[in-house]
Amino acid sequence: MLRRLSVTITATATFCLFCNSLTLAASKKPQQPDKFPPNPLEITTPDPLLPRSPKDKQPLTPQESQDLQAALEKLNQQAAATLQAGDKITAFEIWNRELRLRRFLGSLAEVQALSRVGEIAWRENDRMEVRYITQRLQLIQKQAKSQKTVDLQLLQALGQAYQQVRSPKVALPIYDQVLTVVRQQGDTAAEVDTLKTIGELHLSWFDYASAAATYEKLLTFASSKSESVNEIAYLQQLAYIYKQLKQPEQSINIRNKLAEVYQRENNLIQLAALKESIGSDYESLARENPSFLQEAFKNYKEAYTIAWQLQQYVRVSEALQKLIALYRSQGQVEEALQASQILLQAQEQAVNFYGLMNAYDQIGQIHLQRKDYPQALTAFQKGLQVAQELNYDQTYFSQQIQKISGQTSR
Repeated sequence: MLRRLSVTITATATFCLFCNSLTLAASKKPQQPDKFPPNPLEITTPDPLLPRSPKDKQPLTPQESQDLQAALEKLNQQAAATLQAGDKITAFEIWNRELRLRRFLGSLAEVQALSRVGEIAWRENDRMEVRYITQRLQLIQKQAKSQKTVDLQLLQALGQAYQQVRSPKVALPIYDQVLTVVRQQGDTAAEVDTLKTIGELHLSWFDYASAAATYEKLLTFASSKSESVNEIAYLQQLAYIYKQLKQPEQSINIRNKLAEVYQRENNLIQLAALKESIGSDYESLARENPSFLQEAFKNYKEAYTIAWQLQQYVRVSEALQKLIALYRSQGQVEEALQASQILLQAQEQAVNFYGLMNAYDQIGQIHLQRKDYPQALTAFQKGLQVAQELNYDQTYFSQQIQKISGQTSR
């Protein structure tokens, strides 16, 4: 009986202890580990490089600022040397100390330093440091917004800093603010520079639609002032952007404007290449809409004509090859034959024997298509002569000659 009572008491005590432990565990919430360690740029521990306690709100005197700036530059150099020696952790510890102290020289000086170190952190793939710097930039940005007057220089520095830490989406609203301010000031040069930056940021984020709108504005500026160099640069950029947007007609329209600028500037070398490229795009569009065919023909002809004037016979040959292929695809055999005769002349002028041999082959094939066997035979015989000089592809031409001879002897 006593033994049974002892067992019962023991069991009851164990159960009570178990319940108490559950109650205690439930009363204590488990501590969540910090996802990120505290930002070292927000540490407020007094630093011996400061002439007085951070709690003293009095601004530094000019001499104190100068002394602190010199000391911080030494820290920067020390950090750079440490990084070069391979100790990245210590290097960024030194830079973080420098950045903590830069704020005592004003927001602009701090942002410029954050921008510099942020670029290094990105290059070194130190994501945590980039995060620290971005957080600090956001805090400064928030403080700047609360000010009654806009600090344009600080805004521009913030935009640049966000670019350095590769945060284009955050930088864009800042540059929009900058754009508003410089427009209000009537500073056209600053407006253009800001638009360029905005355009580049849109491109870096692959936002081609917004980039197109920005470069169209830049083009309007350049055209109004007849700045040919800038016009060309913006038109080239727009042609690329519309191509990425899969808007070929818009891209062609832009490149036609570019052709007008080349024509105006008598830049015939670029014009010939551009005309050939436009011809190719019109040919692509014509596969779905035949109304573009004439524009393709027109641009190929202009391309080889301009190139011939420049005695650029390689370019002449390239444009003619495309023109001939287009004629043949449309069943315009006579036109293809005429263009092939011009191609022969171009290959002769370029002293391109391989090209000459291929041109005779092409002419022979066109005559075969017309069932003009005597002319085809003549073309293949001339092609064989060139092939023999080159000691290349002689068998092919001999076979073509034999086939034609067999057909004419029937």
